[in-house]
Amino acid sequence: MFAMEGRSGGTFDTGARNALSCDVEDYFQVAAFDGVVKRSTWDSQVGRVARNAHAVLDLFARAGVKGTFFTLGWVAERHPELVQRMVAEGHEVASHGYDHAKVTTLTPDQFRADVRRTKALLEDMAGVAIKGYRAPSYSIGRDTLWALEVLQEEGHTYSSSIYPIQHDHYGMPEAPRFAFRTRPGGLLELPVTTVKVAGRQLPCGGGGYFRLLPYGWSRWALRRVNSQDQRSGIFYFHPWEIDPDQPRIANASLKSRLRHYVNLSSMEQRLERLLRDFQWGRMDEVFGV
Repeated sequence: MFAMEGRSGGTFDTGARNALSCDVEDYFQVAAFDGVVKRSTWDSQVGRVARNAHAVLDLFARAGVKGTFFTLGWVAERHPELVQRMVAEGHEVASHGYDHAKVTTLTPDQFRADVRRTKALLEDMAGVAIKGYRAPSYSIGRDTLWALEVLQEEGHTYSSSIYPIQHDHYGMPEAPRFAFRTRPGGLLELPVTTVKVAGRQLPCGGGGYFRLLPYGWSRWALRRVNSQDQRSGIFYFHPWEIDPDQPRIANASLKSRLRHYVNLSSMEQRLERLLRDFQWGRMDEVFGV
């Protein structure tokens, strides 16, 4: 079913360089709040994404690192200056879809329209080709692998949309841990990084796990991937995760609120440590796509 990529691009070398990525969406656009914040109300919410994304860009500038920003078309339409700054400062701009609709909620035709619209919008603003795509909520899995074909047909060269773990909202634990194609010549899939411990694949590529678990876990696991697996890792986070002052979605479930709000106040400091402890680069450059 899967064709594993060889150790050519994005593989281990002396002082392994890992891929740094940021999913650019606002706090009220996360999948956990889908049931309580309707898309029709998004423009009336207190927006924080521009402030937070600029803060992320400032953080990257201070650390002297470049990364990939998987950006919602909805955000780019309202804040074109963000996209322009990303490009001007040497970062990669990639697609996160238009309005964070999970691939599992779309037909192939609807998905194609979403992908095409967002790619054209971002390319118009950025003035560069958009090569990468990350599905909202890692919603490409065993039942939506057809989406990789659509992405390739629409001009993308890679995806980072499959998370090879078991999770209540997403995940395809049987997928390879590292770069693969579902067929020869197909789109390159770059899964977010996991570490294998006692035969189990555990998450170590960022997101809520980075905030909820001790920092030492992420550092140990990523170093293990670099040294033992001899692979470059992929790390991701969101701009809202460095914003402890964001408005609270009070009517969300307790589980959603715990996942979303725990350790927001320490996230920026953790990121600063992570950027010092490892070498980082853009997705397209680290993996040669």
